[in-house]
Amino acid sequence: MSNTAENLSVLSSPNAEYVIHLYAKYLKNPTSVDGSWKDFFTALNDNEKAIFDELTGASWTPASNTKQSRHFGAVPDLSDTTSTTPKTAPTSADVKQSTLDSVRALMLIRAYRMRGHLLATLDPLDLVEKEVHPELDPAHYGFKESDLHRPIFIDGVLGMETATLSEILTALKEIYCQHIGVEFLHMSDPEEKAWIQERIEAPRNHTDFTPQGKKAILERLTDAEQFEKFLHTKYVGTKRFGLDGGEALIPAMEQIIKRGAQLGLKEAVIGMAHRGRLNVLANFMGKPFSAIFAEFQGKSSQPENVQGSGDVKYHLGTSSDREFDGNVVHLSLTANPSHLEAVNPVTIGKVRAKQVQRNDYESIQVMPILLHGDAAFAGQGLVAETLMISELPGYRVGGTIHIVINNQIGFTTRPQYGRSGPYPTDVVKMLSAPIFHVNGDDAEAVVHVARIATEFRQKFKKDVVIDMVCYRRYGHNEGDEPSFTQPLMYKQIKDQTPVREKYAAQLAAEGQVSEEEAQKIVDETVTELEQAFEAAENYKPNSSEFLQGVWTGIEQPLAEDVDPRRGKTSITDKTYKRLGEVLTVTPKDFDVNSKIARQLDAKADMFKSGEGFDWGTAEAMAYGSLCLEGYSVRLSGQDCGRGTFSQRHAVLYDQSTEEKYLPLTHLSDEQAKFEVHDSPLSEAAVLGFEYGFSLAEPKALVLWEAQFGDFVNGAQVIIDQFISSGESKWLRMSGLVMLLPHGFEGQGPEHSSARMERFLQNAAEDNWQVANCTTPANYFHILRRQMHRNFRKPLIIMTPKSLLRHKLAVSTKDMFVGDSTFHRVLWDDDQKDLAKKPKDIKRVILCTGKVYYDLLQERRERKLKNVLILRLEQLYPFPHQALIDELKPFVNADIVWCQEEPENMGSWFFVDRRIEKVLTELKHKAGRPKYVGRKEAASPATGFLKVHNAEQAKLVDEALST
Repeated sequence: MSNTAENLSVLSSPNAEYVIHLYAKYLKNPTSVDGSWKDFFTALNDNEKAIFDELTGASWTPASNTKQSRHFGAVPDLSDTTSTTPKTAPTSADVKQSTLDSVRALMLIRAYRMRGHLLATLDPLDLVEKEVHPELDPAHYGFKESDLHRPIFIDGVLGMETATLSEILTALKEIYCQHIGVEFLHMSDPEEKAWIQERIEAPRNHTDFTPQGKKAILERLTDAEQFEKFLHTKYVGTKRFGLDGGEALIPAMEQIIKRGAQLGLKEAVIGMAHRGRLNVLANFMGKPFSAIFAEFQGKSSQPENVQGSGDVKYHLGTSSDREFDGNVVHLSLTANPSHLEAVNPVTIGKVRAKQVQRNDYESIQVMPILLHGDAAFAGQGLVAETLMISELPGYRVGGTIHIVINNQIGFTTRPQYGRSGPYPTDVVKMLSAPIFHVNGDDAEAVVHVARIATEFRQKFKKDVVIDMVCYRRYGHNEGDEPSFTQPLMYKQIKDQTPVREKYAAQLAAEGQVSEEEAQKIVDETVTELEQAFEAAENYKPNSSEFLQGVWTGIEQPLAEDVDPRRGKTSITDKTYKRLGEVLTVTPKDFDVNSKIARQLDAKADMFKSGEGFDWGTAEAMAYGSLCLEGYSVRLSGQDCGRGTFSQRHAVLYDQSTEEKYLPLTHLSDEQAKFEVHDSPLSEAAVLGFEYGFSLAEPKALVLWEAQFGDFVNGAQVIIDQFISSGESKWLRMSGLVMLLPHGFEGQGPEHSSARMERFLQNAAEDNWQVANCTTPANYFHILRRQMHRNFRKPLIIMTPKSLLRHKLAVSTKDMFVGDSTFHRVLWDDDQKDLAKKPKDIKRVILCTGKVYYDLLQERRERKLKNVLILRLEQLYPFPHQALIDELKPFVNADIVWCQEEPENMGSWFFVDRRIEKVLTELKHKAGRPKYVGRKEAASPATGFLKVHNAEQAKLVDEALST
C-alpha cells in the first residue's frame, strides 16, 4: 500500500469523524492535538490535505451532520450496550473498501467541481458536441456499476453525511451540469473559492423564484423581444445590431441592479459594444423609445443649440435614475466607438472618479458593468490590459461584473478560428475570477447567476464573469446574410423558438402565468411602442445631459480669435512662499537620498533667490498651487513618480525603510487630493482609464505621462476614437493632459518623437490643444490653465528631455506671480540685443520646442544681429492673431520655419498653410514660409549619434544663413 493510502486508511468509517475532528483542531492550533497526531497531519502531502479539507464538510451542511455540533473528547465508544446483537468488528478488507470509497467519491466530486462545466448544456442551439472528460467518469476512479447503490461516507460534502454513488452523481449533475457551468477552482483565494462552492451547492445551483419574480422576468423578456421585432418591422434592413437571441440579458442586468441596490449600490457605470445596445438603452437605461425612433428617422441626437458631428445611434450613451424596491440607482452608459472593447478602461476610469466623489473607499456604492462580445473578449488585447490593472492600487474599483453575450460567432468567424481555448472567457483566469457559463435560453438560470455574480462582487470586491451562451438571430447586422458562411447554424436558428416563448410556455405549464396573460403583456408592450413611434415625428432632443451635475458651471468656449482664453493662472506671493516651504524639505526623521537632498537644497535656493526655476520645480508648483485652490491632481504613467529622466521625484523613498513621502500631500489640512501612480507597462488601458476619470471629474487635473513620447503609439485607438473626437461625437468634455517626452537628442528612432504630426492632423473644430513649451514658467501656466477656465479641452504637451536640466531653460519668480500668464507665442530672449530697427531684421525664424535653444546658442556664437527667433508654444488652436502681432513689424524679413523632425513629420505640414495665411493677411512680401529641417524619412530619427549631430548642425546652419 502506498504512503498516501496508508495515511488515508484512518478515514475508515468507524473512526473518520474523530480523525477529522482532530484535524480541525490541528488547523486552528497545531499544539492542541497529541504530538503523534501533530506529526501525522504535518506530514500530509497536498493531495492528502485536499481530501481532509473536503471531509470537514460545507458550511451549509445541516447542523445535525456537522462535527462542530458533537463533542469529541476521546475515541468514541462504538459498543451498543442496549443491543443484544453481537457486534462484528470490521475486517481489514471492509476498512480498506470503505476508505477507498470515500477517497474515490471525494476525488470524483472534486473533478465535477473542476470540470463539470464540460458536461453542462450551455448551447441553446445544441450544435456543440460534448465530450466526456475521463475524470468525470466514475470508472476512472475504480467504481463499477455494481457500486452505484452502496452507501459511501462523505462526511457532509454536498450537504450529505453518507450517500450512494448514484445520489452523488445526481447531485453533481444537478449542480454543475445543467444549464449552468461554473469555473472556480482556478481561484487562488480559499475564502472566495469556498463562498462560490457554498453558494452554488447549497441550493443545487438554482433559485426558486416567487410568482412575482417569474412574471417580472417574463415582462423583461417581452420588452426585449418586442422592441427588436418592432424595429425589424418598421426599419427593415437597417443596422441595429439587435439583441435577438440574447434577450435574457435584460432581466439579468435588472437583477444585478436590484440585488446590488440591496447590498449598498448607488450607481452603476456600463460599458458595452453595439450588439444589443439599443435594447439596453431603451429597456434598461430608460431612454425614450421616441428618441430612438427619431434617430432611426435620421434626426440628430444632439440639441439644436449644441454643435458637433454626432454619431450613429448604436454608439450613443445616456444616463438615468432607476428605482428598485425603494432603492434609487443612477445608471450611466458610456458612449463608445466601433472599436470593440476600447470602452472598457474608459468605463473603469469613470467609476474610479465617481467612487472618489462619493468617498466610496469600500467600492460598494459605485460598480462597473462591462458587456462584451465573445469574439472580441477573446481577441482584443485591451481586455487583458484592463483586467491586468484591475487589482492595482491606482486603478482598483472593487471589481467589475463582465457579461459576455456569447453569440458563438464573430461576424463570420467560428470560435475554433477565433480563439485557442474552449471558452472566450479563458483570459479572465489571469485574475482568478469566477466564471459562470449559462444557457441564454434558460432565463431563470441567467438571472440566477446574475444574482450570484452581484453578491460575489459586492462581498469580495473582485471581477466576476457571466458567459451567456446564446445566438444571433440575424447576421452581424440586419442587412447581412449569415448563411453564406454558417448555413447549418442559421438553419437551426431559423427554427429556434425564442426565449420569451419558451419561458411563457414554462410558466403556463407551472400555472404561474396563463397564455392569455402572457399575450396581454405582449399586446401592452406593442401598444406602447406604437405610441412612441407616432410621437417620434415631433421629438426634439434636449440638453439635459450636457454640462449638468458635476459639470454645472462649465460652458462651451468662445473661439480663440474672440477670446485668448488664458484664464487667471498666476499665483500669489503667499502661495509661492508656502510652496517653497513644502517642496524643499523632508521630515526630520526621513532618511532622504543624498542626491535628492542636494536637489532640495537647490530648490530652496531657487525660492530664496527667485531665479533658476527648472522644469521639475515649475511642474510641482503648478500641481501644488492647484491643490491649495481646491483642484485635485491625479498623475499616472510609467515611472511617473520619479519621472523617466529622474526629473520629478514627486514620491521620495526613505533610504532605510523605503517608506514613501509625497511633499505635495503636505501643503495644507484643507488641500485637495494629490495622487501619483506608477502604472504598469500598458499604454492603452491606462490612458483609457485616465480619460474616463476626466470625463467624470472636471475639477481634477488628470494627467497621463508616457515613458517616452513614441510609446503613445500603443494607445492610438483611445486617442483617435475618444480623446480627439469624443466631444464632437458624444458631447462629452475632457480636460485630460497627455505628457509626451519629445525631442531629437540622438537617442534613435524609438525615443525621439512623440509623433506630433498625428495629433496635429486630428486637430480641428477646437477639439483639443497641442503645445510644445520651452520654458518652465510657460509649462506651469498651461497646466494651471486647464483648471482656471470655464471649459475643458484635452491638452497634448510635447514635454522636454534635455531641456529638463538645460542651463537656458529656466524661469524667474516674476514669471509665476503677479500678472504672468501663458504665452502662445514666445519672444526672442535676446531681442534687446538684436538690430534696433525692425526693418534691419533680415530673417525671422519660427520654430517650436528644443530646437529654439540650438538656434539661440549658435546665433550667439556667430554674433548675428539680423535674425529673430520666435517660438510657437501652442500649435493648436493655432495662434493666428498673436502671430500677426509678432510678425507685423518685420516687413523686410524672410520667414523660415525650422524644425528638428523630418519634413513629413513634426508640425511643418500643419503650420505651413496657417503661416501663409498670416503672411497673406499681413500682405507680407515673403508670401509663404521656407522649410528648414531634416528631409523626409520613413523613420523618425537616425540610430547613429554621428549622423544625428551632422543633421542637427546642418539644419541650424541653414536656418541662420541669410
